[in-house]
Amino acid sequence: MNLHAKLRQRAAEGRPIRIGLIGAGKFGSMYLAQVPRTPGVHLAGIADLSPANAKANLARVGWESARYGAASLDAALKDGHTTHVGEDWQALVRHPAIDVIVECTGHPIAAVDHCLEAFAHGKHVVNVTVEADAFCGPLLARRAQEAGVVYSLAFGDQPALICDLVDWARTCGFPVVAAGRGHKWLPHFSESTPETVWDNWGLTPEQAKRGGLNPKMFNSFLDGSKPSIESTAVANATGLTVPSDGLLYPPASIEDIPFVTRPRSEGGVLERKGMVEVISSLETDGRAIPYEIRMGVWVTVEAETDYIKNCFEEYKAHTDPSGRYFTLYKRWHLIGLEVGVSVASVALRGEPTGVATCWNADVVATAKRDLAPGEMLDGEGGSTVWGKLLPADKSVQMGGLPLGLAHDVKVVRPVKKGQSLSWNDVAMDTSTRAWQLRKQMEDLFGTPALKVA
Repeated sequence: MNLHAKLRQRAAEGRPIRIGLIGAGKFGSMYLAQVPRTPGVHLAGIADLSPANAKANLARVGWESARYGAASLDAALKDGHTTHVGEDWQALVRHPAIDVIVECTGHPIAAVDHCLEAFAHGKHVVNVTVEADAFCGPLLARRAQEAGVVYSLAFGDQPALICDLVDWARTCGFPVVAAGRGHKWLPHFSESTPETVWDNWGLTPEQAKRGGLNPKMFNSFLDGSKPSIESTAVANATGLTVPSDGLLYPPASIEDIPFVTRPRSEGGVLERKGMVEVISSLETDGRAIPYEIRMGVWVTVEAETDYIKNCFEEYKAHTDPSGRYFTLYKRWHLIGLEVGVSVASVALRGEPTGVATCWNADVVATAKRDLAPGEMLDGEGGSTVWGKLLPADKSVQMGGLPLGLAHDVKVVRPVKKGQSLSWNDVAMDTSTRAWQLRKQMEDLFGTPALKVA
């Protein structure tokens, strides 16, 4: 509760946190909108494949051109207030004066390179690209620990907010029954493609074009890939377990979450206590649920004694009919506008806002339609595969192909619609650090749920 005071102290001492941002797209732009309003931080450099687009986004969020006109990183650091914009991410992560790297590309294979290089040069990393964390987060966490730096999920994105609620519950002494996020979900959405996304999302193609919205990115949310990715990050960070055959997406209003997120033996949907799940904002017939949690996060806890149960009743906490299960929720998340919490936490406290501590969960690429040899997978949000959440031990046993590595990969064997792909179904590029790190993780932590941090 004192991060802002610590930031003000750093500002008063003339010792701002010096930040490097890799990727200045939509998420990065939201963070950039807040930087000028945050004391004690200096965004020294931005690396982007298109510096011109990065500068356009800086102008869009209200930066004056002089502020991002530094001719070099050294010039920006010497000035103390300006920012250098360029293409060279390696120069950014290798500069000795940078304290924290915010990885914001959304490209999981590149993100692994950026994280590992940052660790090697003593930089803390706030990893916005949760897709990378989903397939190798436990080993990224170990590599950071070995380097003596902090690796963290990004506050503002739902996984870190869920981790925060889980930490709140456990710190208060509550056992966590379930935790997760909301989503607009019907089963056939798993077949959605970038060509069909807008009807299901609730926008016209004209509205999407006007907003400059990326159909593949939005489809990754709609088809269940992103909820699976984010649930994986949460399970691996908190130790919560995952459903045995994918997320169930039970429909529920906020009022009904404590009723639904109970074990099946008590009338809920959970296989057991202590699981991740995603709540749908649509009834199974497609009707919208009033007062839903689509854009929010939640945690369900249990009163283990009659005294605690009575406290719930006395203070009018909304519970399930038994009075034992209570859900705390946050109905909205502000995405990149909240990343500053992670930057401050890792730099000032040396604490992540969520980091993998075990390997409980994985996201396996699953066919949206029959796939033939010679076809190319187009990854998250595309037309060929969606991401299915599975227990990590099940994924390892089947040789599951992680969704984060299913980009531009050739299919070598027929795959039926609804079948999860394995390494043997594709021809992988084994030269990437991302593939190598994933295989190392399978070798090192082949027995999932092994503590790694």
